[in-house]
Amino acid sequence: MLSPSLAQEIAGDTSAVIGFNVLITDAEGMVIGSGDRSRVGTFHEASVEVVRTKEPATHSAPQAQLLRGVRPGVTLPLVTDGRAVGTVGITGTPAQVRRFGLLVKRQTEILLRESVMLRSRLLAERATENLLAEIAAYDPQVVEGEFLMFRAAELGFDLRLGRVAVAVEVTVPGAAARRRGAPPQDMALVRSELLRTVREVFADPQDIVAGTAPGWIGVLHRLPPRRPMAELVADCRRITDVIAAQDGLAARVGIGEPATSVSGLHDSYQDACDALRLGARPEGGSPVHLIDDLRVHQVLASASQSARGRLLDVTAAGLRTQPDWPALRDTITAWCENGFNLVRASSALHIHRNTVLYRMNKIEQITGRPLRDHRATMALYLACLADRLGGG
Repeated sequence: MLSPSLAQEIAGDTSAVIGFNVLITDAEGMVIGSGDRSRVGTFHEASVEVVRTKEPATHSAPQAQLLRGVRPGVTLPLVTDGRAVGTVGITGTPAQVRRFGLLVKRQTEILLRESVMLRSRLLAERATENLLAEIAAYDPQVVEGEFLMFRAAELGFDLRLGRVAVAVEVTVPGAAARRRGAPPQDMALVRSELLRTVREVFADPQDIVAGTAPGWIGVLHRLPPRRPMAELVADCRRITDVIAAQDGLAARVGIGEPATSVSGLHDSYQDACDALRLGARPEGGSPVHLIDDLRVHQVLASASQSARGRLLDVTAAGLRTQPDWPALRDTITAWCENGFNLVRASSALHIHRNTVLYRMNKIEQITGRPLRDHRATMALYLACLADRLGGG
């Protein structure tokens, strides 16, 4: 519990402040920290009895000479959770250093408790990271779901509860990164702050939140019964807004499907990552993507690049040669995704209805097919998605 590095830091800093040498031992009486570094690694005989009795002891010069490795001064027990884990000693005549004894003891015990709490928190975070990584990589042929259920229960999480996976991607845009003087993907300095931001929103004790990779945070959110998905989307948008306010960071969120088993959580997390990968990145567009809105994209992405390229060549070859192909592609996509409704499509594109009609007429002239022929238009829609995915 009392590490040599922490003991040396405490002893060195405290010695410099009070002007007397401070010495710290472990429970066996070995010196693990001292303002006088030559004493580190030596045996301090008086500490053995102090640890046993949990009572302080003072030693005059004649008394110190009778004990191995002991100099005049005071030795006090370091007690945590009722157990003596070492001692702290102050070198000097007892009359001089006794007044510092209780202060140094209490300060050292406070620092020791804080160190233990920090270490416990770090260990818990590492265990949570490992749990999320194992669920993300879950393979029933390699590990049984019951084993992961048990591992989660040890950390206080019940994987039988309804959950939904959320994946958060945080980046530093190029211009902001240059202003910060840091590489675009260097997220190490802000990782703890990002985790804190996400945990403030996903604050249920059953929410599993952990960093999964540089710039990535995974969440297995405890989904209360009958909670509207719109509320979850609103929470995710709140996260992206808070992160965006942090010195030019940008955040996007992918949301999977609800699940109640290890295999279901694995699929939900993969879906959340797919939603991030497949979700559009338009300027001013929504930074939150639900896999439920991207199932067609997900299936198309699973097809080979050559198959997607063939679809593009057969269906949209003439359109792709046009200089305004990106605008035509967006028009087809908006037309299909808004129920073949002119008003909703123009609203989604943020352009006048006449502009949509102009583009639609141009598309029909080039393809020779009316966009109100929904079967042919759906093939053209899939070709547009394939182009966005890099189909040709």
